[in-house]
Amino acid sequence: MNDIRYPLLARPHIRLSGTIDDDMYTLFRQQLDGCPQEGTLVLALTTLGGDPEVARTMADDIRLIADYTGREILFLGKVAVYSAGATLMSAFPVDRRFLTRRTRLMFHERQLTKTLEIKGPLRTCVATIKATLHEIEESIRIEEEGFRDLVRGSQVDFDTLREKAPDNWYIEAEEARDLGLVLDVI
Repeated sequence: MNDIRYPLLARPHIRLSGTIDDDMYTLFRQQLDGCPQEGTLVLALTTLGGDPEVARTMADDIRLIADYTGREILFLGKVAVYSAGATLMSAFPVDRRFLTRRTRLMFHERQLTKTLEIKGPLRTCVATIKATLHEIEESIRIEEEGFRDLVRGSQVDFDTLREKAPDNWYIEAEEARDLGLVLDVI
């Protein structure tokens, strides 16, 4: 479609680029606090990923603003929206998501790198193993919540995303539009 249909996307209020981390969250909050108090807001994002919990925090901020002020907030993915970036994108309904041409999305499972040392009294060993198992199980539940948010309102079902995520599912902008994961490509 023609860029003229979406003139607000040409001048995002919030521009984020780089690793999703505490520094990006600080920049996000500063830019958000400097936004106009009324009207539609646009958030533009380019990222290769980062901390999924920081992305969830930014997503919650977006949801709270939309839910409690009624403001429309649009998402514009530029160049790359990978991993934790998709987590942030999931805060936006599909009809408020846009990508620039040639942008790629990438969805994958959460990653865990952990060394488990079993040492000490046997009951303590069991508790250590159970605690690690609970951490993994809860992380899977959080991941699945995000996957459901990501595909809600699209033509992609949860099981398809869950099946493709272990292999890093890359989707080009036009395919994302055709699958209903975003409203349009500009």
